[in-house]
Formats: sequence, C-alpha cells, structure tokens
Amino acid sequence: MQDEQNPMENQDLNAPDSPTDPAIASGTPSVPELETRLAEMSDAYLRAKAEAENTRRRSEEEISKARKFAVEGFADSLLPVKDSLESAIAIQAATPEQLLEGVHATLRQLSSALERNKVVEINPPAGTKFDPHQHQAISVVPAEQESNTVVAVLQKGYLIADRVLRPALITVAAPR
Repeated sequence: MQDEQNPMENQDLNAPDSPTDPAIASGTPSVPELETRLAEMSDAYLRAKAEAENTRRRSEEEISKARKFAVEGFADSLLPVKDSLESAIAIQAATPEQLLEGVHATLRQLSSALERNKVVEINPPAGTKFDPHQHQAISVVPAEQESNTVVAVLQKGYLIADRVLRPALITVAAPR
C-alpha cells in the first residue's frame, strides 16, 4: 500500500497553477469581469422585473376600463327605445290605436337591441322536454301530453351569450 502515492503529495503547493488546470484552460473570468457580468445581469433582472410590473399594471387598468364600459354598447342600443317612450308620453291627444302602434314599434326596437347584444328569448313551445338549466317549473299540472314536458310558459326566460340570464317560468306536465 505504500507504493500508492497521492498525486497531490508531489505537487508543490506554492507552485503556480499549471496550464493543464481545467479552470485556467477554460478561461475562467477574472473578478472584475465577474463583477461586470453580475452588474449586467442585475440590471437585466431589474429591467425585466419593472417590465413585468408595468405589464401587470396596464392589464389591471384595461380590465378595469373593460368592466366600467362593458355596458356602453348595450346602453347605446337602448337609447332609441327610451326616445320612443318619451315621444309617446309627449303626445297629449293620442288615440288608443296610435298608442298601440307606438308600443309595438317600441317593442320591435327593444327586441332588436336585445338581439344585437346577444340576449335571446327562452320561450319553449308546449311539449318541449323540461330543461332545468333553462326552465324553472312553477307547478306540475295534469295534461294530455308526455310527462315532464312544458305545458305553458308563464314568463319568458333569456340567455345572454349562452348563459341563462333568467330562466323561463313554466308549468310542467305531471307524471301519469
């Protein structure tokens, strides 16, 4: 065992590093070079962090504005309906026929405004299968049709962009 010697024992500890040292051969940067690289990386990190913060802040502002003005288009489409109602009230000597005609025209305006804003009626015809996602059963009545189907619509429901805004209030055929 004495024949085996530690290679480090033969090295002079005070001798300069040999060119075969891997750290020197690979060109290890000096301390000033490392400090420069550290400063550059720190600067890049701080800039990236600031950019991420600015992006987050801008996104929050855009979301806030989107929420604040989300109904702008909808409100704009309802203004003609309001104008029509105000015009109808302003007519002092309107006949019932004129009033009815005006109400029908205003209803068409309102329906058009709702359609433009993707508000769709839920008005199931009699015999339609009861759908608890779109219908709210108010009562169960005996009927000459298949059970668990719509007998009558008491109040129309509405969807907005495929989401139920208000379910249709219906009566449902009782099981036989």
